[in-house]
Formats: sequence, structure tokens, C-alpha cells
Amino acid sequence: MSDGPAGRRAPGDPGPWGGIRPFSIKTKLGALVVIAVLITTGLSMIAVQTETELRFITVFSMIATLLITQFVAHSLTAPLDDMNAVARSISHGDYTRRVRENRWDELGDLAQTINVMADELEAQDHQRKELVANVSHELRTPIAGLRAVLENIVDGVTEADPETMRTALKQTERLGRLVETLLDLSRLDNGVVPLRRQRFEVWPYLSGVLKEANMVASARAGMTTGSGGHTRTDVHLSLDVRPPELTAYVDPERIHQVVANLIDNAVKHSPPHGRVTVRARPGPQPDSLRLEILDEGPGIPRTEWHRVFERFNRGSVNQPHGPGSDGGTGLGLAIARWAVDLHGGRIGVAESERGCRILITLPGTSPSPG
Repeated sequence: MSDGPAGRRAPGDPGPWGGIRPFSIKTKLGALVVIAVLITTGLSMIAVQTETELRFITVFSMIATLLITQFVAHSLTAPLDDMNAVARSISHGDYTRRVRENRWDELGDLAQTINVMADELEAQDHQRKELVANVSHELRTPIAGLRAVLENIVDGVTEADPETMRTALKQTERLGRLVETLLDLSRLDNGVVPLRRQRFEVWPYLSGVLKEANMVASARAGMTTGSGGHTRTDVHLSLDVRPPELTAYVDPERIHQVVANLIDNAVKHSPPHGRVTVRARPGPQPDSLRLEILDEGPGIPRTEWHRVFERFNRGSVNQPHGPGSDGGTGLGLAIARWAVDLHGGRIGVAESERGCRILITLPGTSPSPG
């Protein structure tokens, strides 16, 4: 039994015989009958020429036929036992086992079908786990922001003025939008998550994202739930947008996921009283956008650059810098990469003289006329 699909034929591949199966089960059974008849006929002719008693010839022919039948039967039943064991493992939730695909008959096709089914079940199981992880990670931000506003009102720190209530309403609306994306996230592996692109001004939008990040950090500073987000209030967030009237045509909700998660990660690894800078520039194409998130932390070793966006990867830094930081869940950068990939853009670690620099390029796609 193999551990993976190495050497698997593509679905619909007729094999090296162009769709003709010279070793199909029907051919093997037919060959078995022909061989049995030839053995019996040959032994009968030998018996006539050598005057051997017919009973000996009958015994010999039966033994030879049984041996050949046993060989053919074993070649047919052994793969079935293999498939049965794999099917039993799948029924118990183990999607890692696969059936050997070293046959070019009907059983080989059945083995391929079982392996394809196992691949799809494994992908669906992985997708379900990713859905739970993504949603849990993303729902925490607006809930923490809304809790911060309400606690400040209850404690008398701020009044329930229109501006404060608008902030609370914004968090509630964002929470509702995140709940609405549950079905979209469940289909992310199939590439059918819709993008709601729109043109907007970058500076006021990113300014709101940074303001929300500060508010969430203040909220988490008083929480001891170990939710995985940073509780840093000593790190300064800076915004640099040039030209100031820069616009982009992307999905604002997805870009919010990207920037918020990258800021969260950068703040956690910043030194005390450090600075995190969000820089926006026009991309090479119309309506495209180039984003950079820079921090002053220890940076990421070059050997880790290809792994930082893997799910649950928390890097090689044992302790994030600064008071109140924790290791996080290792999902933020993976979610950021997913949202960028959805746009057809690129995200990666770039060279930096100090700290870490994440570079994002988002291609501009103009709306279709009409």
C-alpha cells in the first residue's frame, strides 16, 4: 500500500494501450478457460500416445488447472483486500492511506477512483478545519473592538456620543460581514470566493484600519483570555501614503484582513516603544496598489522566508518582544496570504535594513464597462 498518489494516472487516462485493456479481468478469465482446455487437451493427447491411464491424466489436469486458477484468483482478490483496508481507514477518518495503482485493468481504475475520493475527502476535512480556524481568528477583532467601546461607556471613560456610537456600529457591521463570509470561506479552496472590488481612496481607508488596530490593542490590554492577539499599547503606528490622493480598485474587506493581520503580527514583534509603518504606493498597473508593512523587531531569518505564511507557523522567535505580547495562533499571515492570492497578487518578505518588511502587490482590475 502506497502512502501517496505518486505515479497516478490522470483521470480518464487510457494508459499505455490507448484504451484497450489487454490485461482486463474479462481477458484474464477467458485466458484461464483457454489454458485449462489446452492443458486438458494436451494431457489427453499425451495419454493416447503413451497409453497412460485416463485417471492419472484427469488428476494431473485438475491439479494444473487449480494451481493456475489459484494464481489468477489471488491476483484478483489481493487488490480487493487492499481497497477494503483503505476504505475502512477512510470510514474511521484516516484520509492519508492510498491504494496502489500498479494495475491496468478494472481493479486499477477502481483503485484510482478510491484514491481520488480519499483526496477529495482529505481536502474537505482540511478545508473544514481551516474554516473554523479562520473564522475564530477573524471574529475576535470586531468583538474585541466592540467590547472596548461598550466597556469605556459603562465605566464612564467616554460618553455615548454619536462618534463613539458610530465606532460601535462600524464594529457591529464588520462582525455581521464576517459572519456572512462563512459560506465564502468554506469554498476558498475551490477558488469560488467572490471578490467585491470597488475603487476607494487609500489614505482614509488605511487610516481607519490603523485607528481600529489601536482601539483593539487597548481593549485587549485589559483582557486575560489568552486570545492570541497582542496587548501592546506602546507601539506607534505610522501611515505613509503617496500620493495622498492615491486610489485602488480592490476588495476593501479582504484588504482589511491583510493589513489588520500584518499590523497585529508586526506589533507583537516590535521592541518597546517601537514603530510600525504602513506604506502605500501606486503599483505598476492602473488602479494597482503596492503595500509595505515595516517594523523594528528582530526580523525574520532568510531561511524562514518561505515558511512565514504557512498556517500555524509561529516563527523561530521564542518570545515576542515587549510587554503583554504572546505567540499568537500562527494564522494571521496565512490569512493575509489567502486574501492576497484571491486578488491574484503577491505577498512576501522583502529585504530590510532593520526589522521585518512585508511587501504586497495587488493588481488593478478596472470595472467592466456597462
